[in-house]
Amino acid sequence: MTIETVRADASALDGPALFSTMSTMRAMRRLKPDAVPDETTEQLIQAAVWGPSGGNMQCYEYVVVTDREVMARLAPLWKRCVDAYLATTGKHAPAGMDDAAYGRMVAAIEYQRDHFAETPVLVVPCYRFPEPRVDEEGLLASARALGPAGAEQLMNTQTRFQALAEGSCVYPGVQNLLLAARALGLAANITIWHLMLEREWKEALGIPEDMRTFAAVPVGWPQGNFGPVRRRQVADVIHRNGW
Repeated sequence: MTIETVRADASALDGPALFSTMSTMRAMRRLKPDAVPDETTEQLIQAAVWGPSGGNMQCYEYVVVTDREVMARLAPLWKRCVDAYLATTGKHAPAGMDDAAYGRMVAAIEYQRDHFAETPVLVVPCYRFPEPRVDEEGLLASARALGPAGAEQLMNTQTRFQALAEGSCVYPGVQNLLLAARALGLAANITIWHLMLEREWKEALGIPEDMRTFAAVPVGWPQGNFGPVRRRQVADVIHRNGW
């Protein structure tokens, strides 16, 4: 597997501006401490709300942190999560990424860790999946539609199915938020490291116990410049009409 710098080709640049936006939407972790206007932050959340939500249930909520005192209380939690990541999964470069490039990425992660209290905006997307409304007749009809083997398979994968169902209701909105940030000239990156200490994060932010959190997205004005992303080539990942 080879990861390459991918620049938008001429046809993409001549097409919808969104293509150019996506091709330069790096994870930007070095943020200026300058405040982001409330109306700009609300534009990000508006973009997130426009995202599709499974069943159009729209049970999402967004915790938006801008207060320096609150951010300072979160900084030690962020540090513990980042250190845990760098000691395990983040200890080695992913396949296809050279050590020098990975070293630069780790340096940016460490910079964000050490300056987290100065983060202008932190967005924590949350979701409370509603209780399913099913009855015995509906369950029987579902089992008939799936067949015995399919019904058994669904039961065996219920935990994963539930997690993916919730994620599908949240992450399209998060992607919209990231795209909006890039379009507005803001730096952002999505992480789920906070889940290692989710209980502590929820306590610090007063998030209800039955509300699940799905990401922590630091946002601010970038110190550096946006540039082309490094991704696998389309020809290496596409499988036409089957695997």
